[in-house]
Amino acid sequence: MGAVILFLFVGKWAKDLPKMTKKEWGAMTLVALLSGALGTVLYTSALQLIHFTQFSVVVLLQQLQPISAILAASLLLREKITRKFLLYALLAISGAYLITFKNLEVNLVTGAGTALAGALALGAGLVWGSSTALSKVALNKVSFLTGTALRFLIAPIFAFLFILGRGELSDMLTLQSEQWWTLLLITFSTGMVALLFYYYGLKRTPARVCTLYELAWPASAIFIDYFMFGNTLSATQFLGIAVLVVAVYMATKEAVKSGEEIGLKPAHLEVS
Repeated sequence: MGAVILFLFVGKWAKDLPKMTKKEWGAMTLVALLSGALGTVLYTSALQLIHFTQFSVVVLLQQLQPISAILAASLLLREKITRKFLLYALLAISGAYLITFKNLEVNLVTGAGTALAGALALGAGLVWGSSTALSKVALNKVSFLTGTALRFLIAPIFAFLFILGRGELSDMLTLQSEQWWTLLLITFSTGMVALLFYYYGLKRTPARVCTLYELAWPASAIFIDYFMFGNTLSATQFLGIAVLVVAVYMATKEAVKSGEEIGLKPAHLEVS
């Protein structure tokens, strides 16, 4: 659905295509495969194995995503990783842990598939994290709209191959109208629209910092849980929010400082 909608605006992003070299095309193809298709399949499979249990080991392991993103940013983008930045990154991950698991309670008993589910979730975190740096490779050359469009146009090809390989092509024909409306809602919220915002920010932010900003999603989730369902926050969750905000702020300052020392262009250092 996202691909169809973005194709309607082809005149606005197709002009970037001639600028792309094999490097950018390779990066976006890998992003579509790893993040767009494989990561989603791994994470959804992990949740299915534990019957979509909330606050489980699957969610915990997914919090390790910034580690692979920071390593990929260092290797692929030559972004400078200082000891202080790593310390703030670990603090941010700790804050996300405190936010995600109320009263530090992690559900480790979710059935016989827990170990496999954990491995799949870890794999999803690794490919999603590395895709942050790969996306940045392409966004250094093209606009955020072009990057989003390419990801949504290429990813369905790999997703289709996964479905075909599992012999589940006929399942697509069984979707009811209510499910199609739900998918359309996802497209205009956490799907295509969310990625547009994300790529707009990633283009102007170092990849190693951008991956820490993503840890804000547990905080937004518990606030929604509070305002919509009346579930109160625990003391550890309030502490986690404070730790996360301070850690990301300090990591951002450290990233800007280290970038200035090695002469990065200002456009790569903007933070919102």
